[in-house]
Amino acid sequence: MVIVGQGRDGRRLAEFDLGHGDDPDKQLAVRGLRTVRPLRAAGSDGDLTVTMLVEPGAPDGVPSGPMPREHRPSTDGNGSADGPAVRRQRIAAYAWVESSRGILAAEFYRPVPGGRWGLPGGGLDEREEPVDAVHREVMEETSQRIELGELVRVDTRHWIGRSPAGVLEDFHAVRLIYRARCPEPTDPVVIDVGGTTTAAAWFPYESWPDQPWNTGWRDLLVTLFG
Repeated sequence: MVIVGQGRDGRRLAEFDLGHGDDPDKQLAVRGLRTVRPLRAAGSDGDLTVTMLVEPGAPDGVPSGPMPREHRPSTDGNGSADGPAVRRQRIAAYAWVESSRGILAAEFYRPVPGGRWGLPGGGLDEREEPVDAVHREVMEETSQRIELGELVRVDTRHWIGRSPAGVLEDFHAVRLIYRARCPEPTDPVVIDVGGTTTAAAWFPYESWPDQPWNTGWRDLLVTLFG
């Protein structure tokens, strides 16, 4: 995954591979640049380029190494999450979908901290563009057709823990978050039965922050859209 820092005049001010565990905003800051907002993500999982609008200037004391790894305990009975771990970077795309019925949400199939709800979306398939992945995932998880808007955030998380299959992983999650609208909302239905989503719903505008979101999703969504 390549990160490009583009100035307001269109000039390329930085370009680098995003290392395992790295956060693009922090790596741009190390190079003396402040992220204004993401511009676009183009390419597939194996050859993805994310362009960020940047401007000179970064806070002092920005760490240059990978993000600290969070140790997550095993939830499958396979014991501690200590010891050698398999490195894995997963690039996924999600959508904040608005409609006349509220905000679209998807429920995860297994317990996660703070709740089981998050934005619809998921990992990129082989040779799949992020915008195509968002449309596919929203349809599979909620049966809704959407009109995709701008890329609003490139969010990263880094932790060590066990996968649903019990594999100990050094996991680097990269989430591309888009804004979208659904012009003709219907009752959400999970089409991909047996996948990672068990239910979907429209959360009312007036109470969406109070819904049972996963803790990480709630904190991020309140920052972006609260």
